[in-house]
Amino acid sequence: MSAEHPTLPPVRLRADAELARDALAAPLLANAVRLARWAGPDTRVDAGGELVDEQLPEAVDVLGLAHDEDGEIAAGDAWRLAVDTGLVGVEDGEAGEADETGDTPGRAAAGDNLAVVTGGSPQDVLALWLDGFDAVFADAVAPVLDDLDAIVGEDGEIDIEALDWDPEVEAEFLEGVLGNLYLLTVSEGGAGEGPVPLPALAASMVVPDDMGEPTDDVLEQVSDAMMRLDEQFRLLEPIGLVEYQPVDEALMAEEGEEPAPPVDDEDVTRYGMVRLTDLGLYGVRARMLEAGVDAPAVGDLADKGADALLDGISGYPEAAAREETAAWLAGRAPLAAARELLHAARGSDAGSPLRRLHCQQTLSLVGAEAEPAVREVLDDAELGGLARVWLAENGAADVPAPPESMIFWLAIDTIAAQLDADGDLQELQELVEGLTGRHSGFFEAAWRVEHPATAEVLDAMGRLHRDKNVAKEARKAAFRARSRPGA
Repeated sequence: MSAEHPTLPPVRLRADAELARDALAAPLLANAVRLARWAGPDTRVDAGGELVDEQLPEAVDVLGLAHDEDGEIAAGDAWRLAVDTGLVGVEDGEAGEADETGDTPGRAAAGDNLAVVTGGSPQDVLALWLDGFDAVFADAVAPVLDDLDAIVGEDGEIDIEALDWDPEVEAEFLEGVLGNLYLLTVSEGGAGEGPVPLPALAASMVVPDDMGEPTDDVLEQVSDAMMRLDEQFRLLEPIGLVEYQPVDEALMAEEGEEPAPPVDDEDVTRYGMVRLTDLGLYGVRARMLEAGVDAPAVGDLADKGADALLDGISGYPEAAAREETAAWLAGRAPLAAARELLHAARGSDAGSPLRRLHCQQTLSLVGAEAEPAVREVLDDAELGGLARVWLAENGAADVPAPPESMIFWLAIDTIAAQLDADGDLQELQELVEGLTGRHSGFFEAAWRVEHPATAEVLDAMGRLHRDKNVAKEARKAAFRARSRPGA
């Protein structure tokens, strides 16, 4: 019994319009837009599209930054983003326009994408922001050039091999970190809206799952990963992806010294704290979807059929499943929705018991208007038991008593669904013991039930029941079910 569940829990995303406003408010993109509006015929760039040195002070003024190294770096970063995202267009200079150094500066002007900022749809703005995120991500995984002399060859070119840098490995590592941060944010019992300690993120990528006490070598790798992540999150924060509290400067190791251990019981926040913003959740999910990862969002199934809904929510936590089904029902007439749900709940495949359970739960949200559709399936072998339960729970009159065969089929189907849902073990145990307590000779009837999951359910009942004698009866019944002709 293994209905395919989504790889990741569903994320709750804010509306595109709200996320687009967040994107335009991200400091780095906002600064890039300001520079794009400033760029004109007199704006000069070098062969790489960077502002020439003489232009930097004016760019710093446009952004209202201090005239120091940090201000010039911030202005340069914003300009590069403007070029990378098409907010600014650059073209090479023309012959005869060489400056006093002999170089021929290029020209810059507003790019085609600047119009998106004021006239584009929220989706257009988010696409622009995703381009910016991609550009910043590429900067974050670029090599750190601390000692240029050591890597520049005699010909003046950078010796890539001397960098000890593999772009694919670096990108894969940061992708993994962002994926783990995403999972911690969207999982029940995970970080939720709270920040995650940087040591925990670094350890999630370095420490093997089966390792007990980390070795000194592994702890050193965690420390190195933390320092690299500290640099990367400082770059990713201005694009609006994360909120980041950097590592305390006092903990940084001087050259030749041992780095501080990545654990401080008194104040773990000194080692860095990070959380994905709402925009960050959107951005990381977009990258995962592009990479083929199954990363659902609440609301994805609202315009799909009932079969997609019942299968899709099979791995959702209860609250997310209710939210998804409520969104699905909101756009449909109640009676038609009930009929579509009941039709989709039929089947004898491995996922069908869980579909029927979700169908019953979704019908409870439809309410009394579903009753005609439910009564239509009272004689259906797969849905008749579900229909009677729903009618009784909703206080309907004239609910026909089920035949005994239907009672036992429903019992097997219900336990099969609960097993597939990975629900509360104690609740399942109580369900199993309640069924055997109410029905004397339960197993004598149960092994004969023609349900694809009969033997598996009886095996599970044998594992779950706390009475050893009853558990033994369940295992014997499972054997008989498997030995039945045609089983």
